[in-house]
Amino acid sequence: MSPNHDLVIIGTGFASSFFLMRYLERAPKNVKVLVLERGNEDTKAWQLANRRHTSIDPDDLMDNQTPGKEWYTSPGFGGNSKCWMGGTTRMMPGDFKLKSRYGVGFDWPIAYDDLESHYGTVEQVMLVSGPSDSPMPRTRQAPLVPHRFSDPDILLKQRFPDGWYQMSTARASVATGQRGICCASGICGLCPVDAKFTIQNGLSKIYQDARVTLRLRCEVQTVETAAGVAHAVNFVHAGSVERVTGDLIVLGASALFNPHILLRSGFTHPLIGRRLHEQMPVYATLDLKGVKCYNGSTVLSGLGYLFYEGEHRRDHAACMIETWSSPFAYRFDDALRLERGRWNERVILGFLFDDIPSDDNTVTVSRGNPSVARVNFSGYSEYAQRAADQIPRMLDTLSQALPIERLVGTSLGTTAAHIQGTVVMGDDPATSVVDRHLVHHQYRNLLVLGASAYPTASPAYPTLTVSALSLWAADHLLGPAT
Repeated sequence: MSPNHDLVIIGTGFASSFFLMRYLERAPKNVKVLVLERGNEDTKAWQLANRRHTSIDPDDLMDNQTPGKEWYTSPGFGGNSKCWMGGTTRMMPGDFKLKSRYGVGFDWPIAYDDLESHYGTVEQVMLVSGPSDSPMPRTRQAPLVPHRFSDPDILLKQRFPDGWYQMSTARASVATGQRGICCASGICGLCPVDAKFTIQNGLSKIYQDARVTLRLRCEVQTVETAAGVAHAVNFVHAGSVERVTGDLIVLGASALFNPHILLRSGFTHPLIGRRLHEQMPVYATLDLKGVKCYNGSTVLSGLGYLFYEGEHRRDHAACMIETWSSPFAYRFDDALRLERGRWNERVILGFLFDDIPSDDNTVTVSRGNPSVARVNFSGYSEYAQRAADQIPRMLDTLSQALPIERLVGTSLGTTAAHIQGTVVMGDDPATSVVDRHLVHHQYRNLLVLGASAYPTASPAYPTLTVSALSLWAADHLLGPAT
């Protein structure tokens, strides 16, 4: 029988890695940590040579019942840090208190102030590029200077100084010694200059710690429990089933696969696998008169908060607006204006709306193949749709800054690439699976990390909050630094 481990972690993405980072800072020198990763190492050189994020086809791991709705995931060392675009926005204070402040949706069991210092720590580790001003309270500046605005951003900032900001991102604005400078090409998933933070280029050292054993190509099947304790993990490696025991077990396998593992293990809480959600993304293409676009220094150069916080959230969703600053981004085929001398007098704005999760959006275990997650998405809420209906009014407001010639068109994106929900956090065990520190309500040595714990979808990108939550959970478990 293999030796017992002090800690067994499942997954190597943002949630697992930031938890492990903090754990190793506080843990004794003699602890034994085992990390199980489903995928391969898939180095940066391999990714560029093969023009893929991962050597495992994510479609082989899920049975998507609604093919028109995409779910982005990247199995392998570093998880979704390989395929993300590097957005590092914080959530706004109101995002945590939708129910108590605006009377809709659900409250989170924590507040913005609980995570504020952890946000700052993650930004330092990721070497985030960000503006000196901010729409939310903060005690520390971003470590790197912000990226350069595009010309439309400059006009929007001049007209709306408290509503438009330079992009906060883990795409480097200056050379860091670890990463190159963002080339603004728009192919961020495979970043050719390694400018964005990944686990591979920013936190790989924690997996080289003598206390840590990392095992790749290990497909976790179940977590064993007995007498109110999670005590073992079963997984398949090279065709053989193996079993390891641990004093503390941490699931960090994403909002698709955390519930899948729990359900395969026989966990029966009615909310496991329910309330799958992400932001509702709508894109608008605008022709501008005499204003050149695509000249910011990163793929997304500006963020608009004009329609984010406020009493309108009682009726319809909040919105964060993105300025796209590359015509070569993977999701647009109308980025160029086909007129001589005016090809870049066109701007693409992304409107990200928060959503109130539905129990009908689910992750379950495929009946035909239990190793596959069955995913069903019935649609976005009316709350989000009512906000999307406000886009013409929003464009009227933006026209105070931008010389809009015409609206070329709008389209609903197939994904925001931000998978959330399915193992919801809360104070009441009857209405949540994990508590405010991401500890399972029933099995107190089992943590379920990541965006699977999100009660609602904020307009903000989720990764910074995922990472901050892992530090929050680790600090609760291990106590403050001495």
